[in-house]
Amino acid sequence: MNLNALLDAAFEEDLGPGDLATESTIDPFAVGRAELLAKQDMIVCGHEVAEKVLSKSANLYGGAVKYEILVPDGTRVKSGTILAKVSGSMRGILVGERISLNLLMRMCGIATWTATYVDGLGDNITLRVADTRKTTPLWRSLEKYAVTCGGGRNHRMGLYDACMLKDNHITAVGSLPKAVAKAREKNHHLVRIQVECSDLEQVAEAVTTDVDAVLLDNMDNETMAKAIATIRETRPRMVIEASGNITPERIPSLAKLGLDVVSAGGLIHQARWVDLSLKVRR
Repeated sequence: MNLNALLDAAFEEDLGPGDLATESTIDPFAVGRAELLAKQDMIVCGHEVAEKVLSKSANLYGGAVKYEILVPDGTRVKSGTILAKVSGSMRGILVGERISLNLLMRMCGIATWTATYVDGLGDNITLRVADTRKTTPLWRSLEKYAVTCGGGRNHRMGLYDACMLKDNHITAVGSLPKAVAKAREKNHHLVRIQVECSDLEQVAEAVTTDVDAVLLDNMDNETMAKAIATIRETRPRMVIEASGNITPERIPSLAKLGLDVVSAGGLIHQARWVDLSLKVRR
């Protein structure tokens, strides 16, 4: 679902046949202004989405809004910072307030939480922190954008843009080498193939196959270090990723192991909304 379709559904859910409060109290041609305010320390994310919401809301009443960004996406701010100013259709501002805030609060929350992982890298400029496909259905593009605002990287967008052989694929096919061979046979030469390994035996199998990347799944640091040594000895250019039980507290120790990527679904599904408000000014 693209953003316009998502917003259409959001307005249908929230506005329905009309805003009883706004339409009964605010003149159709009234104009005004409001400020988007950070109510806690955070990383900013989602201006474009908020602007689309408020413009759509104003258009419903034959008006328009101007959305002036004061602090761009990806910026760390303190509580009390004014992030943007909105002016124009008063009905548009009031009707679009909650939808725009819901989207912004979620996206800023993901960006802010992602930064706690990225901060753990310290001076390591080669290890990348990436998200996963553990996203809210239909919100994926927004949530993955929020990860980048927090300094993280995006993993594959969906099932269609990379071939990742997970434990269930391997079990269903019968063995790791057989799964890799079948995947390589069926996909064209530009498709990268990654295989998930949960123990050292699978790592030893993986390095003998025609894979481009290995994902070390739910390993402790000691086991992971052994796996990395095995891979680097035989396939030094192979991309090594770690996933499973990746927390902000664990990032500093993982940064020392020689990994290329750490991926964490928690960047998104463990993030909490931040506190924002849209305040009308007289």
